[in-house]
Amino acid sequence: MVRKYTSHFIISLTIIAFMAIGCSSGPPERMTLEKAKAPEWVVKGGGAKEDSNGRAFYGVGSASGIKNFSLQRTAADDRARNDIAKVFEFYTKSLTKDYQASTTAGDFKASSEEQNVESAIKTVTSATLSGVQIIDHWEHPYRNEMFSLARLDLEKFKENLDRYKELSEAVRNAVKQRADKLHEEMEGEVLKKDNR
Repeated sequence: MVRKYTSHFIISLTIIAFMAIGCSSGPPERMTLEKAKAPEWVVKGGGAKEDSNGRAFYGVGSASGIKNFSLQRTAADDRARNDIAKVFEFYTKSLTKDYQASTTAGDFKASSEEQNVESAIKTVTSATLSGVQIIDHWEHPYRNEMFSLARLDLEKFKENLDRYKELSEAVRNAVKQRADKLHEEMEGEVLKKDNR
């Protein structure tokens, strides 16, 4: 009889010990980017800055949970390119509002109207994507996440824009000037964040 109670007692203690071990371990600590020693570009994200090769726009993309390494890298690269394209698409939508014009010379019945809204958006986005280069990768060591850094050289972007003849020269020149201004504004925002 004592033996029966002893075996029940030992089994109960074993169960309690396993429960205590399971409860005390808890979820694993989350490995942040800073703790994983991520490069500065991963932590800060995209933006505009001047580097040793000139002025440029940067985009950062990431992909996680994909077992196929090539597919994960391609997805991260595409998201980095898209990060840059989104900035220019938003920027171009506001820019093109300036180029919806109606001109009247003398007789108010005869007017000339010009609209480059859709054409400029498509053109600037195409020019952006054709000049983007993936310049760096970083893989988070603990959470199966790949990061990609895309770079768009500002001068190359302006050169690419000249290839698109469906935009008038005036619109192309204005887009180039505004791209310079956008770069300055974005670089200023990056500097503000750095000084906080």
